[in-house]
Amino acid sequence: MKKKKVSISQIIIYILLILWALTTIYPIVWVVQNSFKAKNAIVSNSFSLPLGELFTFSNYKTAFKSMNIGSAYMHSLVISISVCVVVVLLAGMASYGLVRYQFKGRALLNSLVVAGMMFPVFSTIIPVFRMEFSWGLAGNNNVWLSILATILPQIAGNMSFAIVVLSGYIRGLPIELEEAAYMEGCKARQIFTKVIMPITKPSFATVAIFSFLWSYNDLFTQSFFLRTKQKYTITMLLNMISSNEGTNYGLMAAAVTLVVVPVLIVYIFLQKYIIKGMTAGAIKG
Repeated sequence: MKKKKVSISQIIIYILLILWALTTIYPIVWVVQNSFKAKNAIVSNSFSLPLGELFTFSNYKTAFKSMNIGSAYMHSLVISISVCVVVVLLAGMASYGLVRYQFKGRALLNSLVVAGMMFPVFSTIIPVFRMEFSWGLAGNNNVWLSILATILPQIAGNMSFAIVVLSGYIRGLPIELEEAAYMEGCKARQIFTKVIMPITKPSFATVAIFSFLWSYNDLFTQSFFLRTKQKYTITMLLNMISSNEGTNYGLMAAAVTLVVVPVLIVYIFLQKYIIKGMTAGAIKG
């Protein structure tokens, strides 16, 4: 076999990509290594590795003892997982219905779904808050009602994107598979759960990952509905630490690490599903 020759232009592109990757990765590494240093050591030795006398766990101990990070993590996971599950189920059924069924107003609904991606959360948060306040969900001291009030607008905010991605994939599937399942006696629900969902797993995974991460990082919506410290999520806690402990760089670095590392883990282990789902939906749509 002949070895493929690498052109000079490809070498230049690879070098530029490596440099760009380093500029992206190094700030994360810098924050993580400084999270293991005392506040004074960061000022004088911010670029040194946390070895020997520089190394300390005090920032993480302070974060867990005084900042109630465990509760904040639990709230973030409850909100993000709930949003992820509901969006996947509702968007999956909506996408299947919009693609495979013919009914009056179908084109209008498709247009409304796409239009829903054009409205930022900032333009709807006030009427949404007033509506949920009238329901008794927002503006109260109950932690779980406030969490529910946060979950509902995040579900609505992720639906348009999820429907567009899933519709693009389902539209490209051969309808003969569903016809064969129907001839075998499967009903619409069984066709969706036993035929459509297994085949469209990459796109469902993409929607689930993005919904989870967007919900996890959504500081704006959370700041409207989770106003007291006992309701805080991990992103709100980081915001509070940044405001109150602006000069305590060690504690801030530890808090940033605790927020960012779970997101990086999700991306590292599930990146193939993100890429596969997005490209498949784009090609088949």
